[in-house]
Amino acid sequence: MQGFSSAPVREGPLAGVPPAGLRKIWTWGILIALGGFLFGFDTGVISGALLFVRTDFGLNSFQQGTVVSVLVLGAMAGALTSGRIADRFGRRRALEIEGLVFLVGTVVAVFAPGYGTLLAGRLILGLAVGAASATVPIYLSELAPKDIRGRLLTLNQLMITVGILVAYLVNLAFSGSGDWRAMIAVGSLPALLIVVAAVLILPESGVWLLQRGRRGECRELIASVTDTATADRLIERYDRRTAEEAERGEPHGTGPRALAARRVRPALAVGLVLAALQQFAGINTIIYYAPTIIERTGLTASNAIAYSIAIGVINLLMTIVAIRAIDRAGRRRLMVASLAVMTVTMVLLGLSFVAGWPSELSLVFMVVYIAGYAAGLGPVFWTMIGEIFPARVHAAGSSASTAVNWASNFAVSLAFLPIASAIGQGETFWIFAAISLLGLLFVVRYVPETKGREYERIDADLQHRFGRRPTEGAAVR
Repeated sequence: MQGFSSAPVREGPLAGVPPAGLRKIWTWGILIALGGFLFGFDTGVISGALLFVRTDFGLNSFQQGTVVSVLVLGAMAGALTSGRIADRFGRRRALEIEGLVFLVGTVVAVFAPGYGTLLAGRLILGLAVGAASATVPIYLSELAPKDIRGRLLTLNQLMITVGILVAYLVNLAFSGSGDWRAMIAVGSLPALLIVVAAVLILPESGVWLLQRGRRGECRELIASVTDTATADRLIERYDRRTAEEAERGEPHGTGPRALAARRVRPALAVGLVLAALQQFAGINTIIYYAPTIIERTGLTASNAIAYSIAIGVINLLMTIVAIRAIDRAGRRRLMVASLAVMTVTMVLLGLSFVAGWPSELSLVFMVVYIAGYAAGLGPVFWTMIGEIFPARVHAAGSSASTAVNWASNFAVSLAFLPIASAIGQGETFWIFAAISLLGLLFVVRYVPETKGREYERIDADLQHRFGRRPTEGAAVR
């Protein structure tokens, strides 16, 4: 409900929500973030399942690669279409549809008789993963009171990391029997829960209801966590804000064309750059190389599944740190610290490969890099794309940013090994260090602080940082 306030009002849109109302909002948030859980689970479970799929289906290396990468291609398509679905049918209905697609993709993959059908199942799962990764942040942002908005939005990244970790544990549980179908089938349970929650429990976004003229339903929703007087006041503020947006020339539509509006371009630039940076800073390549580094140390963790669990735990713990810090330290500070750590550790990791330092040092650099990413850039990106766009283009902005994120993921996965073969592993890590440094400079110059701010103040800061006249009535801090 962060879209209901106007700049002159000092308190948050839902400041003073009683404990019962906050508990209800947190319950909704956890159920919505199950979309993030399935994002993590379906991207992580294939790492263990593929060890047995390749034997059952006799897959060559190219076929194995396509089973993994086709999910990313599906995710790009899903992210691009999710905005239109969320705007046309609503956030709740979009999540319901995504849960159903998760179920269909899981069934197809579990009962696949061969490579082609498995590929189709993974593609369907990719559509759901990409759509959910765009829908969840906007849905959470439009239900979140300002004071807990950061923590609520970070639930998405937390559930992604929990999903990855659960996938690794499921892989370990079924590795003895080699039952890859059972590994994938576990994902049907949270998918079913999402569908049930969307049908029976979750409310529609108040912002979307007001945009569709369904004021009575919106009033009832807000009153369910506060009271009717607060609901009336917030809807009145929304009306005033809509009039102010029209005076400022902000977009009237809700689709992709509205993203081209002059006032939205700074937000779009930040969303797209952070989306690309999250992938081009090298996180997936570090995870890819971790088994090799661990194997070089001679540690017993060289078993691929056991290693994955250790990395999953680090990722989860540091994401929890981010959740605790994001509404205290702020988004910018976390991202600056994160990118600084990532830059330094990438330089050192590259040097350890080039100079032949002890592999134990390489392992330390790798772990610190993952911790730095998980405590900052990883979760903060998903938080920011739920905060920087005007309410009317929440869905379109999140959709575009998420699609770029998945496209960048695909590009890095294709380019890394050829580049590493051409110039060397250590030198390739230095490229990622340079990208992280450029990202750090971009964040310092162009990314606004969104902690505790309403959209008007965020927009004013964005316009100021991009050399444009701030929104009238909203001070830049």
